[in-house]
Amino acid sequence: MHRFLRIVLTLTAIQVFTAILAFRFHSDLFADAEPPFVICENQRYALCAEASCFVYNGVAYCKCDIKTGDSISLQLSYSSTAGERNVCDVNRQGRTNGYMESTFSLPKNVKKGGSAAIYTCPGSADAGSGVIAPVAYGQCDGGVCFKSTRYQRFPGFTGQLRKGEIICSCPISTDATSGSSDSFGYQVFGPYHPEAAIGSRCDASACNACSVSNPTANGTIIPVGAPSGGGKFLTLKLYGPPIPDLNECLCSCQASGTNGAISCTVGEDQTP
Repeated sequence: MHRFLRIVLTLTAIQVFTAILAFRFHSDLFADAEPPFVICENQRYALCAEASCFVYNGVAYCKCDIKTGDSISLQLSYSSTAGERNVCDVNRQGRTNGYMESTFSLPKNVKKGGSAAIYTCPGSADAGSGVIAPVAYGQCDGGVCFKSTRYQRFPGFTGQLRKGEIICSCPISTDATSGSSDSFGYQVFGPYHPEAAIGSRCDASACNACSVSNPTANGTIIPVGAPSGGGKFLTLKLYGPPIPDLNECLCSCQASGTNGAISCTVGEDQTP
């Protein structure tokens, strides 16, 4: 019951977040937006933006990176005997109690020239002649991560977790999840090859993650994601303008076969 309530509260908060992402990100559009976010200053936290997740019993267990510094999250506030508390307070308490929170900061390797990119799984506005990508990702803002998983083995992942890795439990976003995508779909992170020839820098494996057929089945591997524009918006709120040039790729999805299965591959390298 405790896990169920936590997931419900997290999804409710995410609906508030995604309501402001109903249009593709543009700095002017969000310049005056004041959503319920908070910056956790100089804390240790889990960064799940580039994580993959093992699905089990309706929960995504994601292998995330441990970071230290400033990060941003929905406030995810609650009342306690000590007064109003938010995600930063929960994360601070976890430092000496065996857990930490998943919050967001911009992965450095997605900046132009780096080894990762933001991949857009298309929605109705950018699907072109293809189809809309099915929604299937772990939503890790405010996810609880367990320090006991460090150096251990966890189903779905090869070998032991390394020193800077941790498993976080996150809700699963699907087509049935309100606000999980918008007209420009949703976005995930994946590998990028900046030294390759133009037209070959985006990686098809990242776009394959846009077409997971059964994201809630036990044993399924899904990426962490967010509605399109969410990462840029949080980056702006955390660091202020200007947003750096980022590696960006648009995926293209097609329906195939008599059962209507969807497959996605690289459509366009949109890196500036």
